[in-house]
Amino acid sequence: MHKTLAAATVAATGIALSACSPNTSTTAALEKTSVHLLAASSTRVINDELEKRALELDTPLDLEFQNGGSADLVNKLIEGAPADLLVTASKKTMDKAISDGTVRDPKVLATNVMVMVVPKGNPGNIHSIEDLQNEDRFVICDPQVPCGDISSQIIEENKLDVKPASQEQQVADVLGKVVSGEATAGWVYSTDAAAAGDDVEVIEIPDADKFANQILGGVCVEAEHPQEAQKVLDILADDFDQTWEDYGFKATD
Repeated sequence: MHKTLAAATVAATGIALSACSPNTSTTAALEKTSVHLLAASSTRVINDELEKRALELDTPLDLEFQNGGSADLVNKLIEGAPADLLVTASKKTMDKAISDGTVRDPKVLATNVMVMVVPKGNPGNIHSIEDLQNEDRFVICDPQVPCGDISSQIIEENKLDVKPASQEQQVADVLGKVVSGEATAGWVYSTDAAAAGDDVEVIEIPDADKFANQILGGVCVEAEHPQEAQKVLDILADDFDQTWEDYGFKATD
């Protein structure tokens, strides 16, 4: 082959290989750190907005959510489940995580209150908590999780003689049974009632404001990405008031 032609062929081949090879700097720039959140079931309604805000950071973050009952999430964390950020629906459950050394320096993010929901059309003809005393298809959360602990306090405060048909491990399960018609009434957070929309009818619970629960967040001690988790926590604590309010929570001052 003529030397000039050979040189041109080698050059062209080099250009083609270069064009097909991945640009490592571009690939690196496209990669995002994933932050794993263990978050209370009642906060699942904010997941999409929080994920959007995390992607808008100067260094975008991907969020991975595991929503569930606060007590169960804390136990998983204590048992070694990987997580960067813990969000609980009560101070009691967050205090347990702190005392066990799995979370540090939590912040109060918002508050939430309990309401009663009935299926659309109110087939059980329930109009107040007093109607529950003869109701055998009433559901609440288990006392070991925040929504159940609050429910127990409200029952005691109002001196109610009720026998729940079931006690669920997370508020989402209470809501699910009401929406499906399996239960004629259930106690959930106002945020869950708002998220259910026209599928339920809402009935206020007397003195529920006395037992408003706190939503708290804290970076996990064994976090794989503690700095990134702190950035997400800062969004929730300092720049998320309108979103909290939009979804039925009360933002902290």
